[in-house]
Amino acid sequence: MTVTIDRTASTGRAPSPRARVSLTAAPGSLDGVWWPRSRALTRELPPLADAVGGAWGRITGITVSPAHCPVIPRWVSLAGRIVRVDWSAERQDPHRLTLVSASGRRDMLVIPPETGAAAAAELMGTAAVVPCQERAADAADTRGGEEAWETDGGAGRAPSRPGGIAGRRRT
Repeated sequence: MTVTIDRTASTGRAPSPRARVSLTAAPGSLDGVWWPRSRALTRELPPLADAVGGAWGRITGITVSPAHCPVIPRWVSLAGRIVRVDWSAERQDPHRLTLVSASGRRDMLVIPPETGAAAAAELMGTAAVVPCQERAADAADTRGGEEAWETDGGAGRAPSRPGGIAGRRRT
């Protein structure tokens, strides 16, 4: 029996959806906001690199926090190249992703994938507003008041700020 494999045939996989990204033009601590569709980095990072590559150049390295990623690959394939993925629990903010290119290091706020569309759209629209990482954490927090009180050590969520996003109390 002879078997022929046609590598030009469709794999049955749909092309990756475009990354949901908002780049900031204002100087500050964040260079953009990214709202991935899942926590699967091998699937989510290539569209992100494609989306920012035109503005920032070819991505040569990525650093993530392990706090919200169940699996961190050692490398991902970006446009036919292998790019190393590093992680740091101590140095990397759990709500940030760092992309490295020839033009330098770029930090992006990562909106959790389970965040609702309205909250994510507001975060992406206000990308240059600081402190974004607090807002991302609040947008994804769906716990009840008592559960938030217990797990946050008594520092529950404050009433909504103007603009519709609840903030955390400062102690």
